[in-house]
Amino acid sequence: MDFTQPKPATALCGVVSADGKIAYPPGVKEITDKITTDEMIKRLKMVVKTFMDMDQDSEDEKQQYLPLALHLASEFFLRNPNKDVRLLVACCLADIFRIYAPEAPYTSHDKLKDIFLFITRQLKGLEDTKSPQFNRYFYLLENLAWVKSYNICFELEDCNEIFIQLFRTLFSVINNSHNTKVQMHMLDLMSSIIMEGDGVTQELLDSILINLIPAHKNLNKQSFDLAKVLLKRTVQTIEACIANVCISVYISSNDGEERLAVVRLLAKLFGSKDSDLATQNRPLWQCFLGRFNDIHVPVRLESVKFASHCLMNHPDLAKDLTEYLKVRSHDPEEAIRHDVIVTIITAAKRDLALVNDQLLGFVRERTLDKRWRVRKEAMMGLAQLYKKYCLHGEAGKEAAEKVSWIKDKLLHIYYQNSIDDKLLVEKIFAQYLVPHNLETEERMKCLYYLYASLDPNAVKALNEMWKCQNMLRSHVRELLDLHKQPASEANCSAMFGKLMTIAKNLPDPGKAQDFVKKFNQVLGDDEKLRSQLELLISPTCSCKQADICVREIARKLANPKQPTNPFLEMVKFLLERIAPVHIDSEAISALVKLMNKSIEGTADDEEEGVSPDSAIRSGLELLKVLSFTHPTSFHSAETYESLLQCLRMEDDKVAEAAIQIFRNTGHKIETDLPQIRSTLIPILHQKAKRGTPHQAKQAVHCIHAIFSNKEVQLAQIFEPLSRSLNADVPEQLITPLVSLGHISMLAPDQFASPMKSVVANFIVKDLLMNDRSTGEKNGKLWSPDEEVSPEVLAKVQAIKLLVRWLLGMKNNQSKSANSTLRLLSAMLVSEGDLTEQKRISKSDMSRLRLAAGSAIMKLAQEPCYHEIITPEQFQLCALVINDECYQVRQIFAQKLHKALVKLLLPLEYMAIFALCAKDPVKERRAHARQCLLKNISIRREYIKQNPMATEKLLSLLPEYVVPYMIHLLAHDPDFTRSQDVDQLRDIKECLWFMLEVLMTKNENNSHAFMKKMAENIKLTRDAQSPDESKTNEKLYTVCDVALCVINSKSALCNADSPKDPVLPMKFFTQPEKDFCNDKSYISEETRVLLLTGKPKPTGVLGTVNKPLSATGRKPYVRSAGTETGSNINANSELSPSAGSRSREQSSEASETGVSENEENPVRIISVTPVKNIDTVKNKEINSDQSTQGNISSDRGKKRIVTAAGAENIQKPDEKVDESGPPAPSKPRRGRRPKSESQGNATKNDDLNKPVSKGRKRAAGSQESLEAGNAKAPKLQDGAKKAVPAERQIDLQR
Repeated sequence: MDFTQPKPATALCGVVSADGKIAYPPGVKEITDKITTDEMIKRLKMVVKTFMDMDQDSEDEKQQYLPLALHLASEFFLRNPNKDVRLLVACCLADIFRIYAPEAPYTSHDKLKDIFLFITRQLKGLEDTKSPQFNRYFYLLENLAWVKSYNICFELEDCNEIFIQLFRTLFSVINNSHNTKVQMHMLDLMSSIIMEGDGVTQELLDSILINLIPAHKNLNKQSFDLAKVLLKRTVQTIEACIANVCISVYISSNDGEERLAVVRLLAKLFGSKDSDLATQNRPLWQCFLGRFNDIHVPVRLESVKFASHCLMNHPDLAKDLTEYLKVRSHDPEEAIRHDVIVTIITAAKRDLALVNDQLLGFVRERTLDKRWRVRKEAMMGLAQLYKKYCLHGEAGKEAAEKVSWIKDKLLHIYYQNSIDDKLLVEKIFAQYLVPHNLETEERMKCLYYLYASLDPNAVKALNEMWKCQNMLRSHVRELLDLHKQPASEANCSAMFGKLMTIAKNLPDPGKAQDFVKKFNQVLGDDEKLRSQLELLISPTCSCKQADICVREIARKLANPKQPTNPFLEMVKFLLERIAPVHIDSEAISALVKLMNKSIEGTADDEEEGVSPDSAIRSGLELLKVLSFTHPTSFHSAETYESLLQCLRMEDDKVAEAAIQIFRNTGHKIETDLPQIRSTLIPILHQKAKRGTPHQAKQAVHCIHAIFSNKEVQLAQIFEPLSRSLNADVPEQLITPLVSLGHISMLAPDQFASPMKSVVANFIVKDLLMNDRSTGEKNGKLWSPDEEVSPEVLAKVQAIKLLVRWLLGMKNNQSKSANSTLRLLSAMLVSEGDLTEQKRISKSDMSRLRLAAGSAIMKLAQEPCYHEIITPEQFQLCALVINDECYQVRQIFAQKLHKALVKLLLPLEYMAIFALCAKDPVKERRAHARQCLLKNISIRREYIKQNPMATEKLLSLLPEYVVPYMIHLLAHDPDFTRSQDVDQLRDIKECLWFMLEVLMTKNENNSHAFMKKMAENIKLTRDAQSPDESKTNEKLYTVCDVALCVINSKSALCNADSPKDPVLPMKFFTQPEKDFCNDKSYISEETRVLLLTGKPKPTGVLGTVNKPLSATGRKPYVRSAGTETGSNINANSELSPSAGSRSREQSSEASETGVSENEENPVRIISVTPVKNIDTVKNKEINSDQSTQGNISSDRGKKRIVTAAGAENIQKPDEKVDESGPPAPSKPRRGRRPKSESQGNATKNDDLNKPVSKGRKRAAGSQESLEAGNAKAPKLQDGAKKAVPAERQIDLQR
């Protein structure tokens, strides 16, 4: 029944009964506007009590009071100005809804809306708990909640307006004065609306969620708590609504701030400790995870910050978060990468089980981030984890094992170039890996087992760290020494240079220079400060004294008025680097005691995860390193007694390290510890005579370093050893040869002459010129050390002995150096087989080639011998870097770099690295390039730091390597035809390999300078063969290629050269007067081909001894990282899983004659000599692996390309395809033909003869044409006429 609104005249009468009157409860008179407000309140109270006492079963009363119920909903009451009236009416209406439930007496939707909005407005009275009417307001709330009266509104179209008003009212009135009953009734009221309705609109949801925002929380914490509890209670209903709302925002909103607000909200919902929203609503969770990739930076940042709470409160979600954090760890924004680290580290510090290995891996990666702030956060975070779980063992052994890699990773960072990284590693080491504030015994135990558990690279880094700190201490010591000298210009200049060196070892060297200068001024003015600093760097300074000195110096320099003092911070950096906070005499004693316990078997080695043997060995290695940096701390009888005990142990490495410690620290043993001396001498004698080669070397050096009567001691070793040399027992020769070599080097005045007869009669004639044993013909180009024959090891040591003997004499008065150089050259020409009897194995020949090349390089470090090394001998030495054996190339390059970087070798030897462009292995080329970068950088820095170096620019300036390189490439045995485009491409690759590094910067107009050098060379002749036109033509051709490259790569090369370059007279003649050489030796077409880089038909790498035949030999393949030069036999079957792809690539390459490297294809070529001989038959090793070779019409036979990694291996002879003509004969590389040398190029009577140069080029595989078993291939008649007869030689290298 629809009740119409009463007309104005009868508005107060409401809807009357049948008799026209409203029935009121007994004692209640009519309520109209004619009565006073007080009277109205009095009557309404009685009505309230009546309705309060009624229940739903009172049907008669319900019918009786129906008009009154309708009357109370009239406008008069709903809009009454008196709040007490409104409250009483609201209470009545609430009871009416209770009594008439489930059907309300009001059928008009508009009326229902007005009523509920009216009731909602009255609920605002709940705010004041001290109000006299609060109990009625509470009754109203309780009644509404209990009856769920508002559920009637679900039938209204605009019910959402009522609900939003109700929710806002309740959240606004809740306060800390309310008890739990009020909160519970509010929750009941609101939750019933949420859970029993058809859904929650976004506006209603907003009215709840807005209370979770921090700003609202700060204003009314009770509303925050109410909203939080409401969400938990209605989570199953409301989460779908939240998902729908949030997803719609994600999809529709282009406003980043809006998405950010939603992310913050969801982060609270998902991250809350008891929330299972992520598992209950996966679509919403996935949608939220998508915000990790949001385009808006603050959104991504907020997502990352959420991850920390999520990991800690919901470990089960770590898997979902991992992939998104991985992407964000590579975010272009530095702040986000930083926060990813903070997120992971924070969770890991709470509990390591919360983060998986993948998450820790992200932090590990960021230790190499391009931004310092990110790197620092990652390094410090990992350090804290290591200290917590490894050092303190807070979560047991399993957790410690999980993060055990951290120590190695942190120390590896010391290899980085940035001084900031190095300083942070030092700080981490002192505070986290081995905390310096621990007691000495505990600190040394920590260091002892840390050192034993580090990987080799981390050990090297730690050793380098101590070395750098020690070097800086020495710089500061030298600076203090300069302060003691009288002031002079030279003193000031030396002091300035020292200050610049010190500044380089501090953060931000530019600013550090100013601070270091200021510190130097303070030192000059403050004598007490100088004395404190001298004590700090004194060898006898203890760790406790160092700590006191650092604090005292910092206190003196501090300025109370300057809270942030960059000058003081810089000085602290310096003091922290030079202060001996870990090692002193007490610490060394503690280390020795730990090692003694390991030897006795009473240490905690096994508990620390280290075997006793490893602990002893690494402990002694640690002591050996510290003996270099802190030698004074070792000087005690107790320490030396323990070292003597180590000398008697069976472990060779332990004894060797102990001898070296004595050598480094024992300078006062003779005077202060005679008992130690008397015990040590016989042990050193025994090690020098019968120890390992390394022990013998250290024993001889130890005797020479610490004993005053060293001549007598060395003579007692030299004489019996020199008399007992016997080449028939090579295994007993190695140690004596080592000892004799080092004795002759250390005491040349005493032993140079006696050694000469040993060299002439035994070393050369008896040992090097004879092959007593036959090597194993297994086809390997390299064998492990333990598989090398004793005879070859003895020969290698014999070569080293020759070098040490000459280095000791440092003169060539007896011409012994000339003879030795000819012997070494003959060794290289004969490819390591000096006797040419073919009794020596391929791997042994590789060892001897390496030894000979290294020996020439070693002699070149001595100026008097460098002068007599001929260009031919230099070229032979250089070609070792292109040896066919990977290990030979690798070790030779390392030795070359080591000598160059120390400025020990002449500049011309840097040109050898240009030949590395021919190396087929990518890693070797990359290593060579890094070596060049390092060498060039060091030389340029040396010139800047040493003003006097300008007088020696010819030997220091990196650009002066260009003429040496041009000359070396002009004499490259692969360069036989000056107009051959393929060969010119190879030359260009080698030139650019060097020039690319040199031309990185145009310092002092260096591009024009290099161009001028190349132009000037064209005005000279080749000093090696000045009258040979072909030789000069090749030289000029290489110059033109160099000019072509320089012109094409630099627009600045046409400027005027700053100075006229000087060319080395050893390689170039003086320019002739009126000689003009403006001829271009490469055609325009060739120039275009070289610069445009058409696909190459041949590779950078040439053949091994091109003019010689090696049927079936396979070339190297340039790999992208899997080639390690493992010299294995290719005839063993490849596993299908590992080799299928390689075999496919090999078959493809065999059709084209090039390698798999598209940029720089490799082709091995050779020329087959002609004789009337039959085709070679395949040697039966693994016939199913045999493949037929092809002959290239232009450059010789194409060879089959091996699978990646199949380096230094042999394959059986293979038939030659005779369909094509052979390439023309070329001058022979390698051993001289017997027609010239009569089969022996190395006998004494031939040492004075010139030898032809040779190089064994890198090759992928080889095969043996063994003497007496191989038949030369038969060629076509036309080929016989075209190629002159030449002896075929074994090319299996």
